Amino acid sequence: MGTALVTGATAGLGLEFVWQLATARHDLVLVARDAERLDQVAGQVRAAAGVRVEVLPADLAVADDVAVVAERLAVAGDEPGEARRPVGLLVNNAGFATAQRFVGGELDVELAAVDVMVRAVVQLTHAATGQMTARGRGAVLNVASVAALTAGGTYAAAKAYVRTFTEALAVELKGTGVTATALCPGFVHTEFHDRAGLDMTSVPEIGWLDAPFVVSQALADVRRGVVLSTPSLRYKAGSALLRALPRSAVRAIGHYR
Repeated sequence: MGTALVTGATAGLGLEFVWQLATARHDLVLVARDAERLDQVAGQVRAAAGVRVEVLPADLAVADDVAVVAERLAVAGDEPGEARRPVGLLVNNAGFATAQRFVGGELDVELAAVDVMVRAVVQLTHAATGQMTARGRGAVLNVASVAALTAGGTYAAAKAYVRTFTEALAVELKGTGVTATALCPGFVHTEFHDRAGLDMTSVPEIGWLDAPFVVSQALADVRRGVVLSTPSLRYKAGSALLRALPRSAVRAIGHYR
């Protein structure tokens, strides 16, 4: 069972990861910006699942906050009197859509997206894999997206980095007892798009996945050591098509949100 750390833990896929991991009897470290909501979720999980829950309020666009989370991930659990248990599963889930055009858009928004979805992922993964490889066991689950295969702006570019980074990490970790998995879902029913102010009414219902299904598939793939996890046959097929198409055709399709 062990301890899992989840970023973006109070909403969307992150919250679903929290509940499924708690149900599987994992202790948890929850990371999100809203301290009040973190405490609320932690209290509900403790009461319902009876597992240990730590909270780490942190904005992953802020370097000092990321450093605090990285310090927690580096805990190996082998120091005398160490009360904090080592993290055996890191779920890098935090992220947000940049609902603006890059040219003429707010630069701070674009840079924050890169900080949260790229820089923080690299720093937290580095901290976690250091102690995991020393112990000879552990797993990293990085939430990417089918968007990684599109030409969908900064969000897609960040997810493309996460996908490639995770594949490279999986190669490096081979034989260490530690695995790396990139979750590449399509559209998922969460508040993700509403928070970004994106109108998704044009997406047919068949294009949507449910969060419990996506998370259960992702965790099953982590247990099997799968490197690229793409829940549902339709998104597996869609991903294969995007990889096969000429990039000029992919660019013509436009943005994926």
